[in-house]
Amino acid sequence: MSDETSVKAPESGAGSGQSGESRPSGGGGYQGNRPAGAPRPAGGPGGRGKFFRRKKVCKFCTEKIDAIPYRDVRLLQGFVAERGKIVPRRLTGVCTTHQRRLTRAIKQARNIALLPFAARH
Repeated sequence: MSDETSVKAPESGAGSGQSGESRPSGGGGYQGNRPAGAPRPAGGPGGRGKFFRRKKVCKFCTEKIDAIPYRDVRLLQGFVAERGKIVPRRLTGVCTTHQRRLTRAIKQARNIALLPFAARH
């Protein structure tokens, strides 16, 4: 019986390496049932999750807000993290021009003590 398993193991290894039917030979990695040029499914490498990432749209552009007031603390707090840092554009989805105006408004609000510079310990 041990002779049979030792004989079968090299055959199965040699057969799968030569045929190349089960896996593409090009580097990359596992592609599953997806064609080569198709985008990856959402939710991680296996596509198991039901997470869908929506394209971020600038809040100020959609609401047609041109001037960002430094006195509007509630609005500005949405763009400041817990620790007091300004949240970057890639996380908030704000466009470049509004991010610059938002940064200026946050800094003005900090200077007149409407917003904290850092989190409380």
